[in-house]
Amino acid sequence: MLRIHFTGVDLARVRMAGRPDALWETILSFHRLRDRRDARLFGEWRTETRGRLNGETRTLGMLIPARGYFPDFLTPVEGQYGWDVALDALRGIRPERLRRELALLGGGPGAGAGAGVGASMAPRLREFMEGGTKHLPRLLGELRAYHRAAVEPYWTHIQAQIEAERAARGRALLDGGADELLASLPPMLRWRAPVLECDYPVDRDVRLRGRGLLLQPSFFCRRTAVTLHDPELPPVLVYPAASHLASAPAGGEAARTVHVEEQRQRTLGKLVGHTRSVVLRAIGDGATTSELARRAGVSLASASQHACVMREAGLVTTLRHGNAVLHTVTPLGAALLKGGAVAS
Repeated sequence: MLRIHFTGVDLARVRMAGRPDALWETILSFHRLRDRRDARLFGEWRTETRGRLNGETRTLGMLIPARGYFPDFLTPVEGQYGWDVALDALRGIRPERLRRELALLGGGPGAGAGAGVGASMAPRLREFMEGGTKHLPRLLGELRAYHRAAVEPYWTHIQAQIEAERAARGRALLDGGADELLASLPPMLRWRAPVLECDYPVDRDVRLRGRGLLLQPSFFCRRTAVTLHDPELPPVLVYPAASHLASAPAGGEAARTVHVEEQRQRTLGKLVGHTRSVVLRAIGDGATTSELARRAGVSLASASQHACVMREAGLVTTLRHGNAVLHTVTPLGAALLKGGAVAS
């Protein structure tokens, strides 16, 4: 179990990430690619991604074991600002930090608790560690190629899921402050003030010491939360975005079949009209079905029906929030509104 200890200052400094983290999503998706579970969400994504992967991923496989510790330097805090910024941060990693974290990786069982270099460290890993930053270009090349195949085609969908999660947690924060926000997190996270308990593969305590905590929802994180190994790095907790209403990742044009595209076009055809334009705009930064009905001046049943059609069209994401459902506009929906493409 992971226990994160808060002070009053830490509670005041709890914050939600503003967007998906490019490197966390990429690294965690690599776990999902090798995991046979969650076929409903990831089965088709795995098939499509493997079909596009025609490059080398041996370095990624070496640095990201199927279970357990992987180096903190793979997920710099700059990842929340976008892919290019994240890669620049990774490119600038100090050689001594790279060697230290790779030594932990090579420590075998218990490495996550601080073990040193194991006698059985794989020769390729030892070569990578002893080479310092010399091998970084190879790692960066593999990361770029893998990201393009596994994450980039689905980025709009990932953004929509994280926006829905942010809207739900933002409501909790407005309703009851940081206490309510922490209590509203998914079931594997339990707020027992002043400690946040998390299901975790090892027993560990993290003391925030006034630094606060960044909550980073992730689409590709599943079952357990993830945090950095080094307690001196800025505290972050990556946790699964609520999955009970999550949909499978929908890719860009390269990832869609003709059947899916034709289905989307038919659904978008249903959308055109004054009432649904009003409903889409009424969602704003997030709305429950009853709020949507009130804002748009339609019945509850009508609001629910319109939201369903727009969800099928990829314009709206729906997430359960307590006893209600919360609708948020996806990037596609927002682009449609800004472009004035919904006509009366």
